[in-house]
Amino acid sequence: MQKTAIVCVSNDLSTDQRVHKTCLTLQKCGYWVVEVGRLLPDSLPLKRPYFVLRKKLRFRSGPLFYAELNIRFFLYLLLADVDLIFANDLDILPAAFLAAKLRNKRLIYDSHEYFTETPELIHRPVTQAIWKGIENFLFPRMTDIITVNESIAKLYSDKFNKKVVVCRNIALARRTECKLKKEDLGISSDKKIILYQGALNVGRGLEWILDAMPYIEQVVLLIIGDGDIRAKLQKQTKKLRIEEKVIFLGRIDSNKLAEYTRLADIGLCLLENKGWSYYYSLPNRVFDYIHAGVPILATDFPEIAKIVNTYKTGILINHYEPEYLAKVINESLSTPINTDHFEKIQEELCWEEEEKVLIEVIS
Repeated sequence: MQKTAIVCVSNDLSTDQRVHKTCLTLQKCGYWVVEVGRLLPDSLPLKRPYFVLRKKLRFRSGPLFYAELNIRFFLYLLLADVDLIFANDLDILPAAFLAAKLRNKRLIYDSHEYFTETPELIHRPVTQAIWKGIENFLFPRMTDIITVNESIAKLYSDKFNKKVVVCRNIALARRTECKLKKEDLGISSDKKIILYQGALNVGRGLEWILDAMPYIEQVVLLIIGDGDIRAKLQKQTKKLRIEEKVIFLGRIDSNKLAEYTRLADIGLCLLENKGWSYYYSLPNRVFDYIHAGVPILATDFPEIAKIVNTYKTGILINHYEPEYLAKVINESLSTPINTDHFEKIQEELCWEEEEKVLIEVIS
């Protein structure tokens, strides 16, 4: 009889590339896969080669949200036909751990970030202390633990004296034909595109790039994603009178995202040092840009710099005054880096290679 794996995550699934790839790998390992997340009012429709279940929760944020999330997911996992529970991030781990313990089922924990040091928590000591307490209780009791890069794995290993396996969030090695054109987005062919794709949250450097836009000519800033500060960014755009130079596209389904990425001339990955989670992060867009053949402009943080320096994929900076940032971008656009070697890099930095680590854990 085919075994069932239930993959749990607290988001609405539509743009979470890592969890989608995890599900595909579990299928490859012979599991019947159920992906469980949330249903939001603006959730994009999903078409996946595995079963998807999205739960509509009454609360959207705060303590009641996390309580409802874990109670609902625990009850589901308690009754569902399951052999392997795959928990993504600390916010869903209490439900997954308790259900796995009570039912004597295998649990794999995938930490996408250093959760207790995220910007949302580091300035809220009481909330942070609660999550640290949960982590301190649960983490030592985990057997199979995965995370996204060596730096975060070392932080966890040093703290808990546990083996933590690294499986980076690398793009699938798919060759996406770019049927999309600039004109389809209302962008004239003579304009260059600066691209940001990802969550619109604090610490992503978006305010910096908006402040620099008045000093950059013949360029459109394309922002793909949604999040807590979208309204603030749109207000800043209006205040700077750069509405004609900035396009907010909202969320794009991950299956279609690569077409948009390929239109870009520069991909952005600018982060503020708002705790260890950001400082040691390795965002998936670093790899998405490589697979789209797009040079990156990125913050000189350890894990990002390791990729950019090793593979010569872009420019690293560590200060962000508007005129300086504009100067760097203007120079990058006028004298773009050579990307002929990107195709070879894609063969090495692809999910099909990286998932071998995950397959070993699953097996």
